[in-house]
Amino acid sequence: MNLIDPLIEFQPELQQIRRDIHAYPELCYEEQRTAGVVAQKLTDWGIPVLRGMGGTGVVGIIKAGSSARAVGLRADMDALPMQELNTFAHASRHTGKMHACGHDGHTAMLLGAAHYLAQQRNFDGTVYVIFQPAEEGGAGARAMMEHGLFEQCPMDAVFGMHNWPGAAVGTFGVTPGPMMASSNEFEVIVQGKGAHAAQPHKGVDPIMVAVQIAQGWQTIVSRNKSPIDAGVLSITQIHAGSATNVIPDEATLIGTVRTFNTEVLNLIEQRMRAVAQHTAAAFDAQVDFRFKRNYPPLVNHVKETALAVEVLQAMVGTRNVNAAVEPTMGAEDFAFMLQQKPGCYVFIGNGEGAHRTMGHGLGPCNLHNPSYDFNDELLPIGASYWVRLAQAYLSR
Repeated sequence: MNLIDPLIEFQPELQQIRRDIHAYPELCYEEQRTAGVVAQKLTDWGIPVLRGMGGTGVVGIIKAGSSARAVGLRADMDALPMQELNTFAHASRHTGKMHACGHDGHTAMLLGAAHYLAQQRNFDGTVYVIFQPAEEGGAGARAMMEHGLFEQCPMDAVFGMHNWPGAAVGTFGVTPGPMMASSNEFEVIVQGKGAHAAQPHKGVDPIMVAVQIAQGWQTIVSRNKSPIDAGVLSITQIHAGSATNVIPDEATLIGTVRTFNTEVLNLIEQRMRAVAQHTAAAFDAQVDFRFKRNYPPLVNHVKETALAVEVLQAMVGTRNVNAAVEPTMGAEDFAFMLQQKPGCYVFIGNGEGAHRTMGHGLGPCNLHNPSYDFNDELLPIGASYWVRLAQAYLSR
């Protein structure tokens, strides 16, 4: 791999930073300590800092030369509300909180790039290093934008990166167009009429209505949506009843919908609503249909993706860059930034989990798993990519 030597030498310090952040995880919009660590490091390295953007967000501003061009590099900082099963030295000190998605590593990689760029200033323009809060369901990217991120830090493009367990260390994956799905959730309350279970004819059974709605919804994906378009409708919770001899008054269906484009999402939501309402009416029940759109699809821009691929291939070799990686139905709020600015999001391989030291949990090293840990071998790789990408973008 064609990495940047000073970043290889800087890996021990980056590892210390990463493991410190891992040991003190903070949930969305609570990243006070993490933001403090980031801001202090940037300040120590002579980088001007904006704090409090989007609540707890931090932006470092690194300038060199005279060009008015600017690029943004973004990492996320928040952890998940999970109990860590690892017991190694840097395991979470906070009960019920864990860096199970590698945001500690994302933050450390971007700090490494910031340190190098601030020392060398071997580019022409401005690099904004964006440390974002609340990716895990809090839409921190949108919060930073609403707080004036792109007005206070005018940039021509913005780029993001996420570690990807299962992909080998030293490999990357990316694709132009949709790469991650929209994230949406629904809650549908079926209102019936309670009765004694031995006298069902005197009531309206909301459980049976809910079952009919659930079955009807499955035909939306198989019969209403084009087979060419991707879409997932998953019912993940059904709640009803409290006794074996009582027909309850209501039943609740909860779940998620994922798509790669808004048109398919519109279709699924419209059909879900219609099926629920008309099915309930057929059984003399009523429904309260609630559908919440959380994150839009993450869509990479063609030109910026081509640049990212070019930079990656020069760094790790053509065979180690999958430039047509299979999109995932997972979601990512960096999608909000890509709606306003051109840019690209890439996956960096995190390995299979063999990097974990003694004391790791028995589970796999997958994202959102209590046995997960970020692979510190990635630190100089990801940091080198950030530097080379910023240099390449600003040189054009």
